[in-house]
Amino acid sequence: MEPGPEEEEEEEARFDFLEWIGPDTSATVFTFLDHPADLARASAVSRSWRRFVVRNGFSKIQCLRLCPEASNFTRIITKQAIASASESDAEHQHRAYMHLSHGLLLDDPQDCIIRCIGASTTDNFPEETIQNTLVPTDWVAMMRPSYWSSAGHFDPAVPECLFYRLCSDLCLVHQINIQPFRGHPTHPPSFLLFTLLLLNTSTTSFFQYGDPIYSAKYVRFQMGYPKTPLPSQLLVSHDNEGQLAADDNYIWTYTSPQFPMLQESVLQSFKLPHAVLCIGGVVKIEFLGRVQKQEMDDLYYICISHVQIVGIPLPRELGVDPYKNGVVLKYYPDTRRSGVCHGESSGDDSRNSPSKWRNFTTRILHSGPAQRIGWNQAIFNRLFGAHDASEEEEEET
Repeated sequence: MEPGPEEEEEEEARFDFLEWIGPDTSATVFTFLDHPADLARASAVSRSWRRFVVRNGFSKIQCLRLCPEASNFTRIITKQAIASASESDAEHQHRAYMHLSHGLLLDDPQDCIIRCIGASTTDNFPEETIQNTLVPTDWVAMMRPSYWSSAGHFDPAVPECLFYRLCSDLCLVHQINIQPFRGHPTHPPSFLLFTLLLLNTSTTSFFQYGDPIYSAKYVRFQMGYPKTPLPSQLLVSHDNEGQLAADDNYIWTYTSPQFPMLQESVLQSFKLPHAVLCIGGVVKIEFLGRVQKQEMDDLYYICISHVQIVGIPLPRELGVDPYKNGVVLKYYPDTRRSGVCHGESSGDDSRNSPSKWRNFTTRILHSGPAQRIGWNQAIFNRLFGAHDASEEEEEET
């Protein structure tokens, strides 16, 4: 239902704040909003406020502030059944970045690995495959030791790497946990040795003198996406013996600093300097510097028992695709599931709740920048006292 002339005049009389203080000062004020919910509520005040938010790209600015890796997106693709054909690219971009910002604030970390892609080398396949690093114990079926082992090398400086696919194209990674493998005493129980020999399992790496730990000196992480889509079938197989495709098949959007590894067979946690948005769902773990030789062949090895990549998978409405020399952010919302879409365009309880409006006003009023500018309570009462515009916004969408 379109508003009549009287309603438009009333709206203009009631919400002329942006015109009164001017676009430059208004833009400065809006940059103080540091939470997506605050920006969503501000854009619901009136049509003019929403146009101002969309036109100035505040949702993208806020998203980049939360996650600098979002600057890698060179284009936005949206597709929604409820979207009007007349909506501008700026409106589509606003919706996509608002949804991404809300996803970045989710708080339910989990192990995000869904499958292995491959290893730089594997000593004995499949007994020492990268797949074993997804098993949280030292043993797999039939009492077989569970770990990945690199091939041996005379040069301790030769690096090794493991590649993993995450459960979502976009995951906010907080930390990576790695447990180096330790060889067990050289005299195993006779029943266990008999079982391993019966299964034709290599025992030289598992039972060794001195309980050696096959850790690395340092570890480094890279995150990114493949230039060409990964096949849907199993990536680690007898055909390739778990070997990787060429490393130059990937674009890395993030590279971590080097972390020193302890020479201990415990689950070691490597917390990133800040939560990192993994764009494309591929993580490379690079081991730098070998420490332990195997006594029987005098070669250096790196062996890993377990790996976890701890983070938050973003909603499935968001995805990525390589595009020319960059990457595209895809936003294909399912309106039955997308809380952000409903909250922003359909009017949820948070918009109509007086207590949440008061909390929003209080945060702005008591912020350091607002106090320096000299805002007074009368302006804020005038600014946030009327809630009729949210209903008009709801009817419009």
